[in-house]
Amino acid sequence: MPVIEVQDLHKAYGERKAADGVEGVALALSLDPDVVLMDLRMPGGGGVDAIGELTRRGARARILVLTTYDTDTDTLPAIEAGATGYLLKDTPREELFAAVRAAAAGRTVLSPAVAGRLVTRVRTPAAPADETLSAREHEVLELVAKGTSNREIAAELFISEATVKTHLTHVYAKLGAKDRAAAVAVAYQRGILGRTG
Repeated sequence: MPVIEVQDLHKAYGERKAADGVEGVALALSLDPDVVLMDLRMPGGGGVDAIGELTRRGARARILVLTTYDTDTDTLPAIEAGATGYLLKDTPREELFAAVRAAAAGRTVLSPAVAGRLVTRVRTPAAPADETLSAREHEVLELVAKGTSNREIAAELFISEATVKTHLTHVYAKLGAKDRAAAVAVAYQRGILGRTG
């Protein structure tokens, strides 16, 4: 069974190894393997981008992510991009070989931790976008989106700058953002900002 490994795994099925995502895509398209073992973080382009590119280009290969990263921000984009499975690098060797065979047969393969988190995420309904922010947090975010400084926001809403900062801290936490720009971007993406009426 032809296997292409993108980044690092010990030799198993006589696979070819690519140094980065770009080379992995090129090898997968030229060699047409049954399975591609894809790391997520590597030089020359990330694994999610490579998975998406192989999916867009109609590659026949099943893509099995093999990585040390198992957070939702890593697993979900990889699966959404087209990965057949997702395993961690500490997976025992025999389980890894079985997973490669399962992926080649078109079966989904997930590490127990990843599978558990996906089930939990599916079972936990997301709150509607409008309900995630309070009315005041929404006002603050709208002003941030207009480029208004904390001092100007405080003056416009008749609150202290410390209160503005508190509202922003809550906005960041609720939207999963690290800063003002990211909060605004997420808010537009989720439709919290940008709607009329």
